[in-house]
Amino acid sequence: MSPVPPLHPSLASLAFLLGTWAGSGTGEYPTIDPFAYNESITFSHVGKPFLAYSQGTRASDDGRPLHAETGYWRCPSPGRIEVVLAHPTGVVEVEEGTIEDGTITLTTVHVARTSTAKDVTSLTRVLRFTHDQGASVLHYTVAMGAVGVPETHHLAATLTREP
Repeated sequence: MSPVPPLHPSLASLAFLLGTWAGSGTGEYPTIDPFAYNESITFSHVGKPFLAYSQGTRASDDGRPLHAETGYWRCPSPGRIEVVLAHPTGVVEVEEGTIEDGTITLTTVHVARTSTAKDVTSLTRVLRFTHDQGASVLHYTVAMGAVGVPETHHLAATLTREP
């Protein structure tokens, strides 16, 4: 196994994301019943100017798989972030945003979908990073506009970085 190369300099402001984060959250939307989930997110790199991202969730009650997404995070300039995410449901999102004082705010600039995917029109993600009793903690919310419903709260979770 080859050693991990140094982090690309353009990603210095995202270095705190590296690793695997795990925790739990809740979801709701006007068209579905509220639910609870467990989640794992991994950020990794290969020395190029992007972070690789993979995410998966499972239902808290019985462990069945719920959602997954994978993609790439880039910093084209200081304080700016670009994210491309693919969902197995046939949706692809392109998001742009900012990073400031441990808070990342991302808003979709384009959503593409296959002909059979649900009509997702917009997403806004806000991620806040803190340290609590020596642990790195990620809190996030996701608002979504889809299936004729204007953008509204959809998800909230708290994850901690795994050792």
